[in-house]
Amino acid sequence: MTIPNFITLVRFLLVPAVVFALLSGRVGWAFAGFVAAALSDGVDGFIARQFNQRSDLGAYLDPIADKLLLVSVFVVLGYMGHLPLWLVVAAVSRDGLIVGGVVLSAVMGNPVAMKPLLVSKANTLAQLLLASLVLAGLSLSFSLGIVYGILVYLSGLLTIASGAAYLVGWIKHMGGYVDTGTPKGQG
Repeated sequence: MTIPNFITLVRFLLVPAVVFALLSGRVGWAFAGFVAAALSDGVDGFIARQFNQRSDLGAYLDPIADKLLLVSVFVVLGYMGHLPLWLVVAAVSRDGLIVGGVVLSAVMGNPVAMKPLLVSKANTLAQLLLASLVLAGLSLSFSLGIVYGILVYLSGLLTIASGAAYLVGWIKHMGGYVDTGTPKGQG
């Protein structure tokens, strides 16, 4: 096991800790855990690149750990009334759509290569920033004011745009595929 993979596994363990801290009213601890997880994502990526410790396992685990943390925090913040329900539903639905598409294409024998799109990276950044600032505001007792509204709508727009981009790419990928497993025009 590489060091980056170990760090990623620790990030998985931080998810229930952050969720528990939020639900039990320990928002400061939740914020600290969320920040630690976010920083660990940068650290494991740096180590993997700089010390040639990239692995297939890490390529799968890293984005799953990131999404699990972000979706979990979004759901809990939505449940607590700190994020609008429509945004939580959009974020969870987008991720479900992507996972469902990847699984379906693999089951059908036509796996799709997952490459992060620029709009997806912008979406993740906006969602991370929103979640971080909401947690910071709750733990340090300050109001985000207009920044909150801007980040909510920016996250919503990027979530929808990212989901649509992945859906279009998946449809194009699967478009040449027939149930028999033979691409159209070759059977």
